[in-house]
Amino acid sequence: MVPVAATAFRTECARLGVVLSTLTDADLDRPTPCPPWAVRDLVAHVRTGAGRLVDMLAAPAPPRAEVDAAGYFGPAKFTPQVDADRIASARRAARGRAAPTGSTEAVAAAAAFTAAWRTTDAAVRAQSADRVVRTRHGDPMTVHEFLVTRVVEVGVHGLDLAVALHREPWLTPAAARVIADLVTGGRPVPDGLGWDLLTLVRKTTGRAPLTAAERRITAAHPWPQLSLTAPT
Repeated sequence: MVPVAATAFRTECARLGVVLSTLTDADLDRPTPCPPWAVRDLVAHVRTGAGRLVDMLAAPAPPRAEVDAAGYFGPAKFTPQVDADRIASARRAARGRAAPTGSTEAVAAAAAFTAAWRTTDAAVRAQSADRVVRTRHGDPMTVHEFLVTRVVEVGVHGLDLAVALHREPWLTPAAARVIADLVTGGRPVPDGLGWDLLTLVRKTTGRAPLTAAERRITAAHPWPQLSLTAPT
């Protein structure tokens, strides 16, 4: 399977893996824009999300898909209790993995992320895009639609990691396009905004504030209401 989402997932994960390979143990303790997570927690969260499809594909396929990527990011996934569980789970994952002898925590974190996404990529390549899986929230989705959510996961949290690490954003064009199409519902950007893809993703996911003029324009041309400002 080589749909757009699969390619974007692969390229964005590879780019993040390169970035993670340059980190030090001190970098892992930096605060992030997703409090109370430090970098190590956010990396663990993204690693877990990038690897979810492996177990989902190993389970029996539901009879039909009922939720698409936009529906996945509905408000029910981001209730206070779900968010609290998500936050605690990432912190446990980040602190429950000891670095192998002779390695550093940062090297181990980078290796674990790379292993997770590559295992997912291998599993996805053996499937058709319309194969149906069930998410941990109980949503029956096609592999393609769930991969879109994984591109959002890796790409948007990559923006958060870039802020935490004081680096320029590394969002790949392929991932930016997938995320942009999701947040706009495939509709064109209204005249007057003048956003490039990176700005569009940052503004629509709460990673950059809207100006008063931008709020007026977007209010007149509403896009799908997705919950993307909380940890995904």
